[in-house]
Amino acid sequence: MTNKEKILTLVLAGGKGERLYPLTRDRAKPSVPFGAIYRIIDFTLSNAINSGLRKIYVLIQYKSYSLQRHIREGWNIFSRELGEFLDVVPAQMRIGTDWYLGTADSVFQNIYFLNQEKPDMVLILSGDHIYKMDYRRMIEFHRKNNADLTVSVFEVPVEEAKRFGVLEINKNNEIVSFEEKPENPKPSPNNPDVCLISMGIYLFNTETLVQRIMEDAKKPDSSHDFGKDVIPSTIGKNRVLAFPFIDENRKETKYWRDIGTIEAYYEANMDLVNIEPVLNLYDSQWPIRTFHEQMPPVKTVFSHGERTGMVLDSIVGGGCIISGGKVIHSVLSPWVRINSYAEVSESILLNNVNVGRYCKIKRTIIDKNVIVPQGTVIGYDHEEDRKRFFVSEKGIVVIPKDYQW
Repeated sequence: MTNKEKILTLVLAGGKGERLYPLTRDRAKPSVPFGAIYRIIDFTLSNAINSGLRKIYVLIQYKSYSLQRHIREGWNIFSRELGEFLDVVPAQMRIGTDWYLGTADSVFQNIYFLNQEKPDMVLILSGDHIYKMDYRRMIEFHRKNNADLTVSVFEVPVEEAKRFGVLEINKNNEIVSFEEKPENPKPSPNNPDVCLISMGIYLFNTETLVQRIMEDAKKPDSSHDFGKDVIPSTIGKNRVLAFPFIDENRKETKYWRDIGTIEAYYEANMDLVNIEPVLNLYDSQWPIRTFHEQMPPVKTVFSHGERTGMVLDSIVGGGCIISGGKVIHSVLSPWVRINSYAEVSESILLNNVNVGRYCKIKRTIIDKNVIVPQGTVIGYDHEEDRKRFFVSEKGIVVIPKDYQW
């Protein structure tokens, strides 16, 4: 890739993530912890850094304090002297008195930065997806094919496609239609069993982007969203191409997850503790960065009879103490303590969770700073669980941050 200094990256990180409630009760969706030590946004930012992109604005809005703190502490790796930056940009009402009204409006309200930076191209990314991608390949495709807008696409089964923006392409990879969350999604011309969906990754020539978002801003009936409004209105007016996703995960199956629901979030975490994890976090050639607190190593205590500190098929963050309890097929964030005779299985425990003696916890997500009283049973009787906690359709129990019995 050449002229990388002329590409500006915008990461859209202002979403509420309502379907991830209560994990998003106190934080924006991109700030939700994932995989013991990461935040969701770390994957998008790591992709950008690994792709050599170092002019990045993160557009924030909803409950953004923890996200700002995470980026400040974990991503302070840029040199202004070298023309690099990763800046967090809250809604500033530069143009009007509204907060961001949609994804396209968030860019329109920050058109000031496009005028300041004067990039040739603008790469727009979502801050709430899990995947590994070298954006340089997409940029090269865009340049080589003289596109005005390129949308990265992913194949999903037809029955799952209605949750996404679905594209229709011709034999030249030109996008001929784009429909957000259609009831009857159109299958791919190359495979009737799958649909091509938008990954929320858009590469615009700057002139095209400015023209289209300014047109959209004048439409009173627009929802000011890229998928619903801007991209469909660009098709037919500009050269709009689909870029088939090239995965840097180095696995047989391509990996991209929109973890917008409790079930999707849970399953993506559980992917990590499989014997052959679908998402490869152990690839030194494509590292995923995050903030690393100074922590002691993991410790297991006791090794006799039922009082055995044991961890099986799990991921465990630093500072955890497994003191005579068992952890099976679970994800533990830093500073978790599992006390004697307790058993935690198929669960996700976030920072500073303390599980009391004789507890039994199964298929449960416990948010930060929760002390689970001795003898508590969760995840075995959903009728009882629903009296106190959120339980998803598939029976995943979620205990909110700072919950007290």
